[in-house]
Amino acid sequence: MLEPVKKLVILFCFHCIIISTILAQKKNDIKNMPVRVVVAGTSHGHVAWILGNIHRKDVNVIGIYEPNLQLIKQIIQQYHLDSSLFYTHLGLALDKLKPEAVLAYGSIHDHLKVVQACAPRGIHVMLEKPLATNYKDAVAMQKLAQQFHILLLTNYETSWYPSTEKTFELLQDSNYVGHIRKVVFHDGHQGPKEIGVPKVFFKWLTDPVENGGGAIIDFGCYGANLITRIMHGAQPISIQAVTRQFKPDIYPKVDDDATIIINYPTTQAIIMASWNWPFSRKDMEVYGDTGYIISVNAEKMRFRKNEQEEKEKIITANDIQVFTNPYAYLYAVLRKNITIAPYGLYSLENNLMVVKILDKARESAKLGRTVLY
Repeated sequence: MLEPVKKLVILFCFHCIIISTILAQKKNDIKNMPVRVVVAGTSHGHVAWILGNIHRKDVNVIGIYEPNLQLIKQIIQQYHLDSSLFYTHLGLALDKLKPEAVLAYGSIHDHLKVVQACAPRGIHVMLEKPLATNYKDAVAMQKLAQQFHILLLTNYETSWYPSTEKTFELLQDSNYVGHIRKVVFHDGHQGPKEIGVPKVFFKWLTDPVENGGGAIIDFGCYGANLITRIMHGAQPISIQAVTRQFKPDIYPKVDDDATIIINYPTTQAIIMASWNWPFSRKDMEVYGDTGYIISVNAEKMRFRKNEQEEKEKIITANDIQVFTNPYAYLYAVLRKNITIAPYGLYSLENNLMVVKILDKARESAKLGRTVLY
């Protein structure tokens, strides 16, 4: 009597092993599959990063939403794309294609609409910086992301820099500069017109509603994002900002230069965001009571500690672990290869603070005085 039972038990166990192996294989297959994405909007100049390589190993573009028919025609010709990829209605594209994530490359004002379309469908979203044009929209987006359990990430070019990651490492692991006293950010270029951005991009980039402002938004967000990470999400005490229109004939509706001072209890951050630099720049200087770290660009860095001579180094992705593009980061997060660090550069909690800082900066510039955070 025991022999048939024993055989059944062995057979059952054998089937369990087979099923477990199949499930494990399927899980592994999914883990190695590229993330299927829809691009929402193509008017942002940074869209070239993905349209120039829509069949990456980590991210695969399965559809593109763009309501502007003339722009669709231009994009097809420029990137040699199939017209079947394009949709003029975002909801239709999402329902038909069922992507895992959406990459938003329209105006900053349109970010809320993208999240409103994606969140109820359970689709993750990665936006180009900043998160929103104003804090009210940012909070509405946060609520949608939390309600429908989606990831809402914001991409900044400086997040990919080996020098950025090396700075964080030195500040956190070795406390290279001692207590941080002052952090200075220089971000910007000669101006959107001066560098020749496409007309469709220029139109909303210089609009106070579609972009939320001029240089104060376009480049002020970089420093706000980085200082929030450096300060581990600590809240500022106050913010003071001055905006200028050095070229009102070119940028009549928005500022083209902004200086933002963010005050913390024992630290100060100064953000110099401008469309008036003589060249493109994104650099960061961190000063403490025992040394300094200067990130000249993505890879070049300068260091000095106490009375020692200044040292200069080139830091590459071979020297420190960093995702050198946003799509590799998105893949790693969605495939659970990494977790989002608290107040990490892409994180929602960081970027909510960024938008609030920018809101307060605009308020300060308008009132002509320091405002409380």
